[in-house]
Amino acid sequence: MADFPKLIPAFTLRVAIAPPQAISDTLNFVRFLAPGGSIASDPSYPVQLNAALEHGADFITLHPGGRHVCLDVQSLARDAGTGTPLRLTYRGKIATTGAAGRVLRGEDGAGTTSFGEACDEFEVGGGTELAVLGEKVFVGSGRFVIEPGKPVIVEYKVSEVSG
Repeated sequence: MADFPKLIPAFTLRVAIAPPQAISDTLNFVRFLAPGGSIASDPSYPVQLNAALEHGADFITLHPGGRHVCLDVQSLARDAGTGTPLRLTYRGKIATTGAAGRVLRGEDGAGTTSFGEACDEFEVGGGTELAVLGEKVFVGSGRFVIEPGKPVIVEYKVSEVSG
């Protein structure tokens, strides 16, 4: 196991999303709601960040065969302490055969999902104070949080990959 990479808990990302808008049979557009999202460092992570998402969106493409969708997210956040802007992008996959698929399809009775059906690779980069984040590789596992009367929340636990 000594030769395998290690994961260092880094951030929790929470994003409030609007309902998906169909662009075609295989492509949906999901707008981030603002205010309604945050990126917060794990207390043990050496780079402390407390940022609010200012805007963002996800282009979701149905993979041939329909067993998963591919994500392509672009967003902008701003650190509350320094005012430094932060660009956050991620690409990943969400399985459509389980609970996450029911949320994506807007099915009645869909509820909060477990982590593991959504996995992504994150790129983070910002101004001078946060430039070090652009030198790292991050991965995350996500879930949907459903609360009656509130927008759907996408929540990711993001870790730095370390050699």
